[in-house]
Amino acid sequence: MNDPITLWFIAGALLILAEFMVPGVVIVFFGVGALITSLTTWLGLTASLTSQTFMFGASSVVLLFSLRHLVKSWFVGKSDDENGDLDDDFTGREALVTRDIPGPGIDGRIEIKGSEWKARAESTIVAGTPVIISGREGLTFHVRKR
Repeated sequence: MNDPITLWFIAGALLILAEFMVPGVVIVFFGVGALITSLTTWLGLTASLTSQTFMFGASSVVLLFSLRHLVKSWFVGKSDDENGDLDDDFTGREALVTRDIPGPGIDGRIEIKGSEWKARAESTIVAGTPVIISGREGLTFHVRKR
């Protein structure tokens, strides 16, 4: 298992797989860099550890800075809400408070569609109370009593 070609190939495959677990579309470029290093080592272009390390670093960084903006849209997609003004699908829907919302400016939790989200309200709302979503700010919903 001391074969550098195999080691770079395995490292590349693992890094590419890690991209699916860690968001951000960054790790995949280091995985491709490792695969490129494996290929150049197989071709005999990078025989020493120094040249392999340089190839890995250079190819990863070049790929990251030149392709990330293109590839990111494949994984993340584009938002139709460029300014954050979109009245999303949740506004007006009913949710259930799962953790008390103590008062203005203090987060509690609500459940909607089987997922928990941060929530704020203008007044105290205790857990178990149904609420109506009146808007959102990022990933925090603003709610009011039903």
